[in-house]
Amino acid sequence: MSVTPSMLTARLPAPVPLDEQASCPVSEVFQRIGDRWTVLVLVLLNQRPHRYNELHRAMEGLSRRMLTRTLRALERDGLVARTVFPTVPPGVEYELTELGRGLLVPLSALSDWAVGTATRIERNRAEFDARP
Repeated sequence: MSVTPSMLTARLPAPVPLDEQASCPVSEVFQRIGDRWTVLVLVLLNQRPHRYNELHRAMEGLSRRMLTRTLRALERDGLVARTVFPTVPPGVEYELTELGRGLLVPLSALSDWAVGTATRIERNRAEFDARP
């Protein structure tokens, strides 16, 4: 017996009200994972806890300001935990929470789909761009 994904059976009003779209939990999660750095931070933290500077060095092109914003947003959502160690200067370590590890399951499925369809998508883009 196959189960139809809930996204395919959801009934949406027409038109979808802007306030409903903005407050939709699905839209909020997609906005969070759709930024440039979030998924990479989650994948790195899945390997092991990292200190701030380790994360910064692990991602080429990521500014300190953007790393701070990304980590704060993930911490606010409860996906990442921040631990401060009483050292001089204070050490700070970030790790995934149970909620964050749970998000990696559907992200992995999406990643597998993206890798498996990348060639097809590129071919479709080339065909589209070649249209008169």
